[in-house]
Amino acid sequence: MTPRRAADRKNFDARRGSAHERGYTSVWQRARDGYLRAHPLCANHKRRREIVAATVVDHIKAPRLREAMESGDPERITASREMFWDRENWQPLCKLCHDSDEQRMEKSERQIGCTPDGRPLDAGHHWNRATVGRG
Repeated sequence: MTPRRAADRKNFDARRGSAHERGYTSVWQRARDGYLRAHPLCANHKRRREIVAATVVDHIKAPRLREAMESGDPERITASREMFWDRENWQPLCKLCHDSDEQRMEKSERQIGCTPDGRPLDAGHHWNRATVGRG
């Protein structure tokens, strides 16, 4: 790892906070274990008709609980907690899928994929930015 990348990683980890600060407590561990017993296969591999054991419960949309807590906004905190515990927002993944695809998207804060007409889903993509008329 280059010094620049190591520094970027350290900054990201400092902003992210500890697992406990992000809501991953013993209550979460019990809920996670039950979910993986009920959903034992990696969702990504299952879509490709491959059988790979799931070892991680991923939040499809990151609840950003720590950021909500830091904001002090009660509505944002409540919404974040609800999103954290909403099982419809959970998916079982193997560690490889979680660490490669999911974490890359979460760190970049970008949305991967396209609409049926080929436009990027990410609102921040340059194709989706408003254009300013020229002369």
